[in-house]
Amino acid sequence: MRTRSVFLWMCAGAATALMFSSCSLFKKKYEKSAVTGWDYNNPKWGGFYVAKNKEQQTGPGLVFVQGGTFTMGATEQDVMYQWNNIPRRVTVSSFYIDETEVANVHYREYLYWLNRVFGQTYPQVYLKALPDTLVWRSELAYNEPLVEYYFRHPAYNYYPVVGVTWEQASDFCKWRSDRVNEKLLIDAGILSMQDIDNEQADNVFTTGAYLAGLYEGTPGKMANSRKSPYRNPDGTPRNITFEDGILLPNYRLPTEAEWEYAALAYIGENPNPSRKEGKRGEELIMNREIYPWSINPSGLRDQRRGNFEGQFLANFKRGLGDNMGIAGGLNDRASIPAPVKSFYPNAFGIYNMAGNVSEWVADVYRQLTPLDADGFNYFRGNVFMDVYRNPQGEFEKDSLGRLKKIVEPDSIAAQRLNYQRADVRDYLDGDSLSGVTYGYGITSLINNETRVIKGGSWNDLPYWLSPGTRRYMQQNMASNTVGFRCAMDRVGSQEGNGFRTGNYFRQPRQKR
Repeated sequence: MRTRSVFLWMCAGAATALMFSSCSLFKKKYEKSAVTGWDYNNPKWGGFYVAKNKEQQTGPGLVFVQGGTFTMGATEQDVMYQWNNIPRRVTVSSFYIDETEVANVHYREYLYWLNRVFGQTYPQVYLKALPDTLVWRSELAYNEPLVEYYFRHPAYNYYPVVGVTWEQASDFCKWRSDRVNEKLLIDAGILSMQDIDNEQADNVFTTGAYLAGLYEGTPGKMANSRKSPYRNPDGTPRNITFEDGILLPNYRLPTEAEWEYAALAYIGENPNPSRKEGKRGEELIMNREIYPWSINPSGLRDQRRGNFEGQFLANFKRGLGDNMGIAGGLNDRASIPAPVKSFYPNAFGIYNMAGNVSEWVADVYRQLTPLDADGFNYFRGNVFMDVYRNPQGEFEKDSLGRLKKIVEPDSIAAQRLNYQRADVRDYLDGDSLSGVTYGYGITSLINNETRVIKGGSWNDLPYWLSPGTRRYMQQNMASNTVGFRCAMDRVGSQEGNGFRTGNYFRQPRQKR
């Protein structure tokens, strides 16, 4: 009996030891702050939430463009004698850009949403967004079929939308940002699908309003789950913040520098064949590109797509009155814009960066901006905005459900070192700081609402296909040769997902 009791006591002790060791084994470990030693994500230590490092996912329709330096501006002789694209070395941060131009079906999806949500309450919102189909009219041409059918007939679903102003294109980008982020929150279980059916003009999802706590959405399954990491220290659910890494940056129009850099696609000349961490190309540019299709992604003729020698690689006008060649031997097979995925993509995998339609970019046009703009992320067109707060310090929404914003008062901007005015569209170009006066808007058609257009179109001669060429048009005007595509900021590694920022080396051993 004594032997048995001793044995039972030993078994009990072993079980107890195993239990304690199991508890310590499964005890949750928290990441600690390197500056305070406090736990992150631990309610007992204040509950400061830090999301795990996440790569930025690629938004719908986008391709990644690895940034770098390039010579922006003229490639060919300036046959127009405008000298408005003076060559200059600049650097562009990595970003995302649409694989294709925005197509008719994409824009009709936008109009359908506007009509569904605002049609009864604010019909002018829908009417304001309609493209101008009358851009196809000409006094001495029969284009009425294009006026009637180009935008709406399903035969033209995936042809680029035209007749869209710069302002309409910018509004499309804002709408797209909100719809993409709304879906990301639904996919994550933060919001419910019910909200899509119940969207009304007085409570529509916009990213800014949601982050400010002004959107009253139906919580999804994950929002109320105990497994949700998005909870306050007291255990109650909380709104997602941008720090959680779920929401994407806004879609927007690309800058002129981004558009031109993406069109040239020098990555085709300087590839990283291994695509492994720690490896890179030779930082060489062998040729000064003239057209976007000069080098394909492999650097060789890609026979899988067919031998393209002798074929037109863009949709353009060969000469006056020759938009597509001769019957039985059509050269580009398109008399007007062609489908957005026609012709050969460049080394970034982007379609129709030459020909098809010219495209709006974000920049305000000035002839001599290349001499004035920064060498890093070149851009003219900044109007710095602040989020509006009412006298009670609260955020407010406008009639479209977006956060109200105001132009930053010059009295506040004047207190800064890096800029002294909020509206700097004409900075160093006609104001007191430039020492030069041009009289824009008085002696010419160029003013602060004049925007840059890039790329040649279906109705342009070959000169305009070179990415360095630039033209302009008022932001409230439209054309049958001008469309657009969207872009998005890149956060994190400049080389892309799976790569770190900066060079890392083996640390030498310290002598003791």
